Amino acid sequence: MENLISNATEILLLLFLTITFLQSGIDKMLDWKGNLGWLTGHFSKSIFKGSVPVLLGTILVLEMLSGILCGVGVFQFVIDGDSSIGFLGAVLSAITLLLLLLGQRVAKDNAGAQTIVVYLIPTVFLVYLMQG
Repeated sequence: MENLISNATEILLLLFLTITFLQSGIDKMLDWKGNLGWLTGHFSKSIFKGSVPVLLGTILVLEMLSGILCGVGVFQFVIDGDSSIGFLGAVLSAITLLLLLLGQRVAKDNAGAQTIVVYLIPTVFLVYLMQG
């Protein structure tokens, strides 16, 4: 219980990222064709137009890894107060969000890019909190 209380901010942010990325990754797996179709249209006038399936697969793997690492990080924090796995999850989450931001900017979807920034801010804050 002591670890839960003394690391509440980090744990809550890790839970936020766990939910965010696992839901998104699972959605991509369950509706691969729908996501691929939408993204193919979204990137049809960009440098990514011929790479959408590979990029979608890459993002899927990164999202699932981010969500899993953050989720395991929650348990690690609660059980022994260690933050190593959670920190890796937070950093990978930030990298994943930066890649998503790049995609939105390349597609000239400024509203989508703004949405990504809303997720990026608490993620970078979490990385800051968990450093060293």
